[in-house]
This record gives sequence, structure tokens and C-alpha cells, in this order.
Amino acid sequence: MTQALDHLFANNRQWAEQVKAERPEFFAQLAKQQTPEYMWIGCADSRVPANELIGLLPGEVFVHRNVANLIVHSDLNCLSTLQFAVDLLRVKHVIVCGHYGCAGVRAALDDVRVGLADNWLRHIHDLRRVHSRWIEKFPPEMRADKLCELNVIEQVVNASQTTVVQDAWARGQDVAVHGWVYRISDGLLHDMGMSVGQPEELVDLYRDFFKREG
Repeated sequence: MTQALDHLFANNRQWAEQVKAERPEFFAQLAKQQTPEYMWIGCADSRVPANELIGLLPGEVFVHRNVANLIVHSDLNCLSTLQFAVDLLRVKHVIVCGHYGCAGVRAALDDVRVGLADNWLRHIHDLRRVHSRWIEKFPPEMRADKLCELNVIEQVVNASQTTVVQDAWARGQDVAVHGWVYRISDGLLHDMGMSVGQPEELVDLYRDFFKREG
């Protein structure tokens, strides 16, 4: 059975050899420590690889991914990763990145059952319900994209309200939370204009999003 994965090991060897040929000291330096300036909280979708999208090498971005890029205050996995990134690695930027065409967002929008993940996606169901009037302002063909954007904005708010980020700001640490959306069809990232560097910025930026978007 393991032979079915031999091509992945071959790919790994080829990749490692190519990196060493281009940068002979890369792996030796990487093994000493990781000092990323960026944390990426993104969707687990296989089409949205963090390092490749922003052109960074291993060691340059600390990554957490889950279905529909959610930041839930009871999710110790996400919060522990965020705390490690902010407190220990001292990242300067936490990037929350969603993507258009997200199956989790679409399932929540259309009330499609997907199984156990329905419990996780309940957070997006609730978001859709709270902002139903805003979403329904848009034509049906745009609503999934708008809910993807809104989900990113909401997760920036959630990240900014964690004790991890709040405590970092209270002690004067330089860290900001950003909201982006990736379009798979053209490979481009889109800034949602939601970059929070201080707690007092949060309310105005959240309000500005809805002003811009209708």
C-alpha cells in the first residue's frame, strides 16, 4: 500500500535537491529556528496553499488552516496556534484569508448538509442569519462571494477580540490582523480593507466595510 505514495517521496527528494542547489545553506539555517513575521489563518481547501500564494519559503509564514477559515473562541487548536505565533514567535501580521468558491460557505448559504462539519459551519449559518438583509441586497449569483468576504471580516473581528491579541496590544506589541480573500480562478489575493493594529480601530473598520459594500 505504501508504494502508492512513492511518487510523493520522489517529489520530495526532487524538491529538496532543487532547493539545496539554489540555496546550499537553506536547510541548515532553517533547522536552527523559525522566525516568521507572518501568521496565516486560512481554509483547509487544497487549492489554497499559504506559502505559494504569497511567494514565501518554509520558515517565513506560520500556518493554521481549518474548514472555512474560522476563528472560534472555544477552538483551543486555533487559539493555541495563534498564541504560539504572537507570544513566542512574535509575528507582526496575522492574515485571515478566505477564498471565493468556499464549499463550507456555500453549504451554509444554501442550507446543504455535509455531515459532522455542519456543527462547525453553524458559525457561518449564524453569520448569514444575522446579516441576512445585507446579503439579500446582492443578486443571487453574488451572495456566496459576499458571504465569503463577510466571513473573513467576522474572523478578523474574532481574532482581534481574542485574549492573545488583546494582551499583545495591551503590552505594546506590534501586531496587526488583516482580512484577505483569494480568488482561485485567477490566483489573485484581494485586500478587504480590514487591517486592525489597535483595539480602538476595530469598530470603525467593521462599520466601514458595510458602508463600502452597500
